[in-house]
Amino acid sequence: MKKILVLSGKGGTGKTTITSALIDLMDIQAFADCDIDAPNLHLIEAPKKIAKKEPFYGMDIAKIDPEKCIGCGKCYDSCRFDSIKKEDGKCSVDELACEGCFVCELVCPQDAISHVKNIVGTTQVFKDEKVFSTAILNMGSGNSGKLVSEVKKNLYENTDKQPLAIIDGSPGIGCPVIASLSGIDLAVLVTEPTLSGLSDLRRIVDTSRTFKTPVAIIINKYDLNEEIADEIRRYSESENIPYLGNIPYDKEVSKAINNNISLSKVDCEASRAIIKIKSRIDELL
Repeated sequence: MKKILVLSGKGGTGKTTITSALIDLMDIQAFADCDIDAPNLHLIEAPKKIAKKEPFYGMDIAKIDPEKCIGCGKCYDSCRFDSIKKEDGKCSVDELACEGCFVCELVCPQDAISHVKNIVGTTQVFKDEKVFSTAILNMGSGNSGKLVSEVKKNLYENTDKQPLAIIDGSPGIGCPVIASLSGIDLAVLVTEPTLSGLSDLRRIVDTSRTFKTPVAIIINKYDLNEEIADEIRRYSESENIPYLGNIPYDKEVSKAINNNISLSKVDCEASRAIIKIKSRIDELL
């Protein structure tokens, strides 16, 4: 099974809108949303039947037994992450701040501190004729890269001999993106014609190349600043990166998004541009 990953160096470029259109145009039966901080592909593409929903556990965190705690404050004094609170002569752990180093457990004279499991998110698999894997990370939680890997694992384990899968990645170049890039055959990079769009495009290209992942570029809303769009195309050519095409700014896109409709089902300039891009992706694969 070949795997396409859709990425953007920054948020708001239209990555998920393009992903949902490609899913329909390429008749893809296996797909995932690895933007675990703010997943939204399910608003358009999710099958209705949930096959699996499970909590996702991060690293263990500390817990203080109030019955054993004598309020000596040794854990409070030793915590470098300020995750110990001291109130009314007792100590407790701020779960969001705890980094799981367990120095507090080592210094506690009462053996009042122990490891406990920590739920940091939820994974979901939807399945009927299609398979869709997604997850959401609890606010303020870590282990984002591990959760992305779990989303991909769930997709692959529930997919039966599909020739192609598509994954909607996270914006930026952080842990979720790095985990998303593993094992990918083509990373489609969606950018916009702004200075920040070009700057972040360069960063995501460098990140993808670190993992030897082939990349290709799309400019969304190119006609908002054709001068920078031309600069992006020149950058693509100078770096020998396949250029998949332009998508114009189109008010019909906003209408489709507001109605939770895939752009592939709307006849407009933007959707016609994506149809041409789909053909070029087919050629690269």
